[in-house]
Amino acid sequence: MGAALLAPALARAQAWPTRPVRIVVPFTPGGSNDAMARPLAERLQQGFGQPFVIENKPGAGSAVGVQAVAQAAPDAHTLMVTTSSVAAIAPVQRIAFDAGRELDGIALLASAPLVVFVPPNSRFTSVAALAAAARQKPGEVTYASSGPGSTVHLMTELFCLKAGVQMQHIPYRGTAGALTDLVAGRVDVMFTTLASAAGQLRGNLLKVLAYCGETAPEGLPPAPTVRQQGIDYIGGIWWGLFAPRGIPPAVRARLNAACNAAVAEPGFARTLASEGATPGALTPEGFQAMIRTEQTAMQQVVTAAKITAD
Repeated sequence: MGAALLAPALARAQAWPTRPVRIVVPFTPGGSNDAMARPLAERLQQGFGQPFVIENKPGAGSAVGVQAVAQAAPDAHTLMVTTSSVAAIAPVQRIAFDAGRELDGIALLASAPLVVFVPPNSRFTSVAALAAAARQKPGEVTYASSGPGSTVHLMTELFCLKAGVQMQHIPYRGTAGALTDLVAGRVDVMFTTLASAAGQLRGNLLKVLAYCGETAPEGLPPAPTVRQQGIDYIGGIWWGLFAPRGIPPAVRARLNAACNAAVAEPGFARTLASEGATPGALTPEGFQAMIRTEQTAMQQVVTAAKITAD
């Protein structure tokens, strides 16, 4: 009896996808989410035989796009690539949903440490000097983010907590606009990924002040880590594939396997490595547990830094 009931569900899972699949990126084009989503879409399209189409849907620190996906039909024809910021949208944006409960975490795609970028002519020559200036004149030093509640926003506030400083947050609707103003010197600093700022770095439009990981990556512009400059801080970001809660478990398993294979493929893995990222490899259950842990950690930052939706 059980096998008879299971057979139609398995057949539907094997038949998926039956039409083009939309992958929502809840940020403006040109950021690290695009850098992750587009090569993934190409590989999923090759593997599943249907178009996987990227749709950028920015707004409210990614909350607009995330909500649209959470409210979509749970048939796995609407997916989303986003960052660890998904764990903090509700407490920062006062959004009436819980991403950990209303989205299915399908696969951890990759993770990477953040990098501290400043314009080439910046008055700051080290993170220690940056922290000293921010400590001397609270709120005078400005930092850019891709939006309120974004990973960049919260990880920079975590840096401020660890360093005992106050910097002024200048939020943007996405990474591209933030980097444009950083290059122009309209903001002082930005904590973001190598993937996001690769073009500006290659064009010598930005310089690396510090790396936020345990060690400085090899083959990249030389700079110390934040910890090596006397501040006990590690900051990073991850990217994942999500779907509305309730997609068929067999489809979720197929997608998880396809994503894990895609990011481990040599060409994709080399691209990730060149941008300071490492491939992910978790089961859907492991990824969901990681999201819950991240939600707790991000809530602690929101509370300690007194971040509000206003």
